[in-house]
Amino acid sequence: MSGVIVGFGVIASVVAIGYMLGRLPLLGPGAREVLNRLAFYVASPALLFTILARTDLSILFSARVLVSVLSVVVAALCFLVVGLIRRWGVGRTTVGVLGSSYVNAGNLGIPISAYVLGDASLVAPILLFQLLVLAPVSLTVLDLNNGRVRGFWPVLRRSLGTPVRNPVVIASLAGVAVSASGLTIPGPLMEPFDLVGGMAVPAMLLAFGISLPGSPMPGRGGPEQGPVLLAVTLKSVGQPLAAWALAALAFGLEGAALFSVVVLAALPTAQNVFNYATHYRTGEVLTREVVLLSTFLTIPALFTITFLLG
Repeated sequence: MSGVIVGFGVIASVVAIGYMLGRLPLLGPGAREVLNRLAFYVASPALLFTILARTDLSILFSARVLVSVLSVVVAALCFLVVGLIRRWGVGRTTVGVLGSSYVNAGNLGIPISAYVLGDASLVAPILLFQLLVLAPVSLTVLDLNNGRVRGFWPVLRRSLGTPVRNPVVIASLAGVAVSASGLTIPGPLMEPFDLVGGMAVPAMLLAFGISLPGSPMPGRGGPEQGPVLLAVTLKSVGQPLAAWALAALAFGLEGAALFSVVVLAALPTAQNVFNYATHYRTGEVLTREVVLLSTFLTIPALFTITFLLG
C-alpha cells in the first residue's frame, strides 16, 4: 500500500509542477503542444521499443492481457448497443464507443505502470490493441460516415495504413520483432533509446499539468448529457468492474495480477479520442466532456481500487 501511495505521490508532484508551469507561462504558449509532440513522436516510441525489446513475449498471451482487452470490448459494446437503441447516429455513437473504452495508456498508463505497478511493460499490450485494432476500425467507420473513403480497396488501405503511420505502433512492433528474434542489442546501441525514452513519462505528466489551468468545467448539462454520463460511467466504473469480474471470476487472478488489470481498466479516456472527434467534426463536445470527467474521476477511482485490492 505504501508503495502505491508513493507512486501516486511522484506522479502528482510532477503534474503539480506542470500546473505551475501552466499558470506561470515560463515555457511559452506552445509548451504543452511541444511536450506532447516530443512524447508522442520521440520519447514514447523510444521507451516502448526498449521495453518490448527486453520483454518476454509470453506476456502478450497472458490472462492479464486478455482480461484487459476484454474489458475494453465490454465497455465499447455497451455504449454501442445503447447508441443504436437511442439512435444517436453513426458518428456520435462511434466517438462515444471510443470515449467509453479507449484507455489513456500513453499519457497516464505508462507512468502509472512504471511507478505504481512497477512494470511499464504491462500497458504495452493495451496500447497495441487500441492502436492496431480499435483506432483503425473506428477511424474507418468515421471515414465512411463522412464520405471520405468509398469502395472496398480504399477502406482496406485506410484500415491497414492507419496503424503503420503511428510512431508508437512502429516502435512497438520493432521492439516485438527484436524480442521475437532473440537478438540482444549491445548496450552502447540501446543507450540512446534508454536516454531518450527516459523523457517520455515526465514530458507526458508535465504536459498534462500544463493543460489544467483554464480548462472548462465539464458536466454542465446540454444535449450531450446522456451520452456523456453513459460514457463516463462505463469508463470509470463499468470497465474496472468488468476487468475485476473477468479477472477474479473467469480467470482466477488474484493479488498483484488482479490489482494491475483493474487499475489499468480504471484509467481515463485518452485525449486521442478528442483529437479524432475534432478531426472529423463529430461529437467534439461529447468527447471533451468525457475526457475531462473521466480524468477527474481517475484519482478517487484508483485510490478506491488500491484500498480494496492493493
